[in-house]
Amino acid sequence: MRVHTRITSLLPMLMLAGAGWRTAGMPVSGETDAIPPSAGRGGTVTGKVTFTGRVPRNPVMNMSADPRCAARYETMPHLQLVVVNPNGTLANVFVYVKTGLPDGATYPAPTSPVVLEQTVCEHHPRVFGIMVGQPLEVRNSDPLLHNIRVLAKQNEAFNLALPTAGTTVTRTFTAPEVMLTLVCDAHGWMRAYAGVLPHPFFATTGADGQFTIPGLPPGTYTVEAWHETFGTRTATITVTENATATVDFAYTRP
Repeated sequence: MRVHTRITSLLPMLMLAGAGWRTAGMPVSGETDAIPPSAGRGGTVTGKVTFTGRVPRNPVMNMSADPRCAARYETMPHLQLVVVNPNGTLANVFVYVKTGLPDGATYPAPTSPVVLEQTVCEHHPRVFGIMVGQPLEVRNSDPLLHNIRVLAKQNEAFNLALPTAGTTVTRTFTAPEVMLTLVCDAHGWMRAYAGVLPHPFFATTGADGQFTIPGLPPGTYTVEAWHETFGTRTATITVTENATATVDFAYTRP
């Protein structure tokens, strides 16, 4: 059985716009950010996130607070608020199963960490997923002070210094939360977002705007897409044994 759903939202005009670019370390489109359990007779949800209309201009990063960051660029980069790929799709969209998993089902968290790099005065990846209990490793690869502060509602907030290149800190989250915000107070433009889930059924769109979530048991699910500028969109989709169901999300602005 193959299901195709398209959701379109008219978004208000934004004040700022700019070209997006994909940075090293972003999740690869089509891969989940955690390793799902054995698919067995399960199915797969796949799709893409498209964008139509005038692309908002991303503002230039204001690095005047730390000339050492500015000195690492010949031309100041733009904030990655909206990254529209050449094929008209949208990167940095977190897509996950919101409801519909079997009652009482549990999924072990991977022991391998999700890595958040602080490099060239930016966070990479900007948007990612992680399971409850899975380690988050934050690495400072810059020869200057960074910190990592987590803004959370369901999890315990923390604020840790990473004073020199090579410094790492590792923490875990104890409760689901979509989304957590991670910032560096020393460099206010450095921002990342994490979707914390009790299961591995999630993915982040990348350079082709596509996502794949494998290993779902047969059933009907609510799938949600989250974007930091455009917000959330949801769709209902039915997954059958050994089949692929498709759900696309579309964002539109004048």
